[in-house]
Amino acid sequence: MNVILIMCDTWRLDHCGPYNHGKPLNECWNPEQPAWVVPTPSLDRLAERGTVFENCWSGSFPTKPARRDILTGRYDFLERGWGPLEHDDLDLPRQVSGPRRIRSVYQVPKEGFSVSYLISEGGKFHTGYTGFEFMRGRVVHPWYIPRRDLSSAAEEQLSSAERYFRRVHLYRHSEKDETCAQVFTRAAEWLERNHAFKDFFLHIDIMPPHEPWDPPEELVKIFDPKGYDVEGWNPHPPYVPWRGRITEEQFNSFRACYAATVVLVDRWLGRLLDTIDRLDLWKNTLLIFMTDHGTFNGDHGRIGKLQTHLHDAQAHIPFIMVHPELAHGQRRSQLVQLVDVYSSTLAAIGRPVPPDRHGLNLLPALADRNVETRDYAVAGFYGHSVTITDGDWILHQAPLEGNKPLYWYGHCLSTFFKIDLGLYIGGRREAQVARFFATPTWLTDKRSDPSEVVNLAQERPHKLREMQRALKQKLIELKAPVEQLDRLGLREV
Repeated sequence: MNVILIMCDTWRLDHCGPYNHGKPLNECWNPEQPAWVVPTPSLDRLAERGTVFENCWSGSFPTKPARRDILTGRYDFLERGWGPLEHDDLDLPRQVSGPRRIRSVYQVPKEGFSVSYLISEGGKFHTGYTGFEFMRGRVVHPWYIPRRDLSSAAEEQLSSAERYFRRVHLYRHSEKDETCAQVFTRAAEWLERNHAFKDFFLHIDIMPPHEPWDPPEELVKIFDPKGYDVEGWNPHPPYVPWRGRITEEQFNSFRACYAATVVLVDRWLGRLLDTIDRLDLWKNTLLIFMTDHGTFNGDHGRIGKLQTHLHDAQAHIPFIMVHPELAHGQRRSQLVQLVDVYSSTLAAIGRPVPPDRHGLNLLPALADRNVETRDYAVAGFYGHSVTITDGDWILHQAPLEGNKPLYWYGHCLSTFFKIDLGLYIGGRREAQVARFFATPTWLTDKRSDPSEVVNLAQERPHKLREMQRALKQKLIELKAPVEQLDRLGLREV
């Protein structure tokens, strides 16, 4: 069986038709959301053809750690943070295609292994595939050098936002030039050329609806008639409690631009689905659609990501599987996570799963709605709080004052997020991470409070202790570094 994996970055659950059922956002599960409907007909097509998992939780947060969960089948946040794949990670494309490199255009993977291919807007996790290609994307890419006559400032002195506008806006002339359009178009072209390969693995990694939120203005005006005529307009939302930091007009503009970006991505996803229809690939292909995480959209008075615990708006994510034969137009309530992509992909292609993986094969859950997956899902941002949920209750366990002991496991250093790391001794480095905004431990009953507005940690001490014991046991089962129990204050619960 072929596998097509589609990852779209920062896609909120309530901005997906299969989850909001076409209702205005403020009638879904958070009345603080705007009163508009965000149409996603392409996701609706996937839901009609496939299986919607209603209880998917991200795992490692944010962007790159989530991708390491997918490509290694292990929770990254328990051992390290933002960084590249390492040689001993047993990453998914090498399990699909084998360790040997293709050294010429005439060579194919050795017998018994399959083609794996990545089409993406960025790099860092591309080395294990039999092939890959990148587009000029929404993030800063060093291989693309803009015209030097556009600015007298040195490139390295410009902000990422400035470089983005120089590299994208000055060369974007129509919707076909949007980065999501480029990636989905290249993916469709790859399928046209290569669909005859047996058991191929195609990984399509789309950056939007991650910011910058600057889709075509006609789409923005669906949600905000002002379009881009907003004083102080900015495509990059600040990651802050928004009141007092930005105007209400700017806040509404951010939400409108985000919704419009979702509409844009969904539109180009539809073009890819048209190609799959035309090639009749549904008969022998497993398609998995997901995101890495969501974003605050006014939830908890915030906009953007990070800032606090992995509340529902950030960690509860869409996850849809389309199997050739199983569970068409059905829904599943089991707890699933991004680490499950690894084992599910290898099962579909017929490759063995290496030991010590944290993820599960979800194909049995497609075959039988009563199959159990896990009792608890866990998630976290390295060095900060750790989340556990059984689907009804959710606990965000904050670290103790001092946030120690904490170690970084692996050869490579931290990238993007600055973390003070000590010497590499015995496979690890001592790490120093400040407590994230000193946010207290948080407990919520999601059945009555799906947006996790009320903290019941003080009011329900017995339930708090029960969830803390469950978290402790889960960390032990996952063979997490033992010092996590001390850092989180769980040793004696």
